[in-house]
Order: sequence, then structure tokens, then C-alpha cells
Amino acid sequence: MGPGEDGFDVAWTVPFLCRGWVELVSRDHPEPLVFAHDGYGFIPQGTEVIRVPVTGLHPGMELRFRAVTESMDDPSVRRTSDWRSLRTLDPAKGHTRFAVWSDTHSQEETIRTLDRITPRDLDFLAWNGDICNDWHEEDALIPTLLHPGGTDFTRGRPMIFNPGNHDVRGTWGFRLPSLVFRPGTKPYRAVRSGPVAILFLNTGEDKPDHHPTFHGRVACQTLREEQALWLKQIIREPAIRDAPFRIVCCHLPLRWIVEKKVYDYDCCSERSRILWHNSLIEWGAQLILSGHTHQFTYLPPEDGFPYAQVIGGGPDPQTSTLIQAEADKKTFKLTVLNLRKEPLLEEKFPALSPSP
Repeated sequence: MGPGEDGFDVAWTVPFLCRGWVELVSRDHPEPLVFAHDGYGFIPQGTEVIRVPVTGLHPGMELRFRAVTESMDDPSVRRTSDWRSLRTLDPAKGHTRFAVWSDTHSQEETIRTLDRITPRDLDFLAWNGDICNDWHEEDALIPTLLHPGGTDFTRGRPMIFNPGNHDVRGTWGFRLPSLVFRPGTKPYRAVRSGPVAILFLNTGEDKPDHHPTFHGRVACQTLREEQALWLKQIIREPAIRDAPFRIVCCHLPLRWIVEKKVYDYDCCSERSRILWHNSLIEWGAQLILSGHTHQFTYLPPEDGFPYAQVIGGGPDPQTSTLIQAEADKKTFKLTVLNLRKEPLLEEKFPALSPSP
């Protein structure tokens, strides 16, 4: 998970207290490199999950890796995974391919179908929020995140997780960051993959922080304000500023068919839009990819909103959608499919000129 230009994280489940490491081979390193450091001076260890950061790589590096696990009580008990292939993200590459899921809400049939119809060998898979209904049961965290529906869903498509409003709900929601974000990192980021720059923004909850259903557990407005300051800086970074295509992933849409609440929740994140809109226009954002409403929707650019808005479907197999994107230096092609692989939308976006 968390692929970037210089590395990624590897996480896997264990049945009891174990330590683990990652071995990596590539054209430049035919003898395995070993990654066995958690950033705090320990060999990565855990009773439920082991997570190993793989760092110090270079853009576009083609490699194979595997995980090795040992019992802390008996080192003779060792398991070695099979080898997996991966390519680090590369801003200089002339093309990219990625896919987006959202609003799976622990629906195993939907997840298994998405896993089956989503191509492998992608630069990344963006899981764009609401992977669960809530986290009232602590033991739901690991299977929902690491092997949903019993799938091996990150094989051939390393995962970037972008939280939705349901992903912060429930007694045990506070544990999620420790499973999907490296210590010290933020639940938002920018990546450049080939000609495409993607901002992963965190829209937080769909109700104000003081809403009684949250029981004082959330502070999403502070997070939105923090991202507003970050946005003003990141859109000036050359790799992000000058990308031919400029895309945003955020769970709650920034636009909706009508601006109103439905059953006390927001259909779009006006709180986020107020803070981010001007920066996104300055950057030249072309497209916002979202979920949340459980209703596939395409809103083309219009006066006041120069970016298009695409919203994926719901968690049921009948309404779920797969968003696929591919781009070369001239054209960004977006396709939205239902789970029968029937196209709901095919749209192309022209390349932008570098910012002045």
C-alpha cells in the first residue's frame, strides 16, 4: 500500500506474535535487499499485523518483493510468501493506468466482483473511501482493510487509501490510521504518475463535528483547514503544478445536483469546497473523482465550476461502479463501468499546458 516514487509499505496479517521483513530484488539488485526496520529501531513486529516500510528506491523501478515471517517464540517457525511484482511511480513515464473503487461498505460480493473485473498491472488502485459502515467492532478492521471479501486485491495494483466519512465512525475508528498510514504522514497526499498529478484530499465527515452521533470523536474541520494551507503549497511544486492532467480524489463530492441535505447528511462537502475551491481553480483541476451519494453522477464543467465532477455508485452489486483511467501525454481517458462491465461514462480530457 501507499506506493510512491521512492517506495511503498507492505502489510500482512499474522496469527500470533511474530517479526517480519521484506526482501526485494531488481535488475540492479539481483541479490535480495532486506528491509527490516520500523523507523523506531525495531524489527517490525506484531500480534495481528506486520507492516514494513520499503524506502530509498527510485522512480519507475521494476522489482519483485516477498514477505518473510518468523515466530518470536520459535524462529524455526518461518513462512515466506511468494514473489510479487511492482513498479514504483514514475513522473517521467509517458503513460499511466489506475482504477478507483469507492463505497464498498464491507459488501463482500461487490468487492469480489470488483476484484475480478479490475485489471491487474495498474500503477495503483485508489480506494476512495467508505470501505466500511462503521468501526463498532474492533475485529472488523483487519479483514476489511487487508483482505476484504477474502480477496488478494492489491496483487498487481498497489493501493492508495483515501478515507471516507464512514471510515472515521465508531468506537474503534481511531485505530485505522495506524493500519494504513505510516507514522508521521497525513491522511492526504499528492502523487505524480506519468502525465497525471492526483491530489488525494480528505473531506472528513458529512455532518459538523459537534453532531451528537459522533460523541465528540471527530475533528474534521481542523483537518480541512490544514489541507487548505497545504493545497496552497503543493500546487506550486513543479511536478504537481506542471502536470498535463490534474485530478482530485476525495470521498465527498465538491459538487452535487442540488445543494441540500438529505436525511441530515451533506450530499457534497461545502465545508471543504469553501476552503479548497480557489486553490483548485488556480491549479487548473480538471476532474474530481468522488463517491458518497451511492448514485453514479457526471457533472460537466460549468460557470463557477471549471472542473468536472464524477461520483461513483453504491455498495450493492446493482449500483456499484468501477472507475478506470488511462493517460498518455495528450489525452486522459476516463471510463465508468457497472459490475457487468457495461460503460456508464466515457470521457476524454485534453492535456493542459504547463502553468506560467
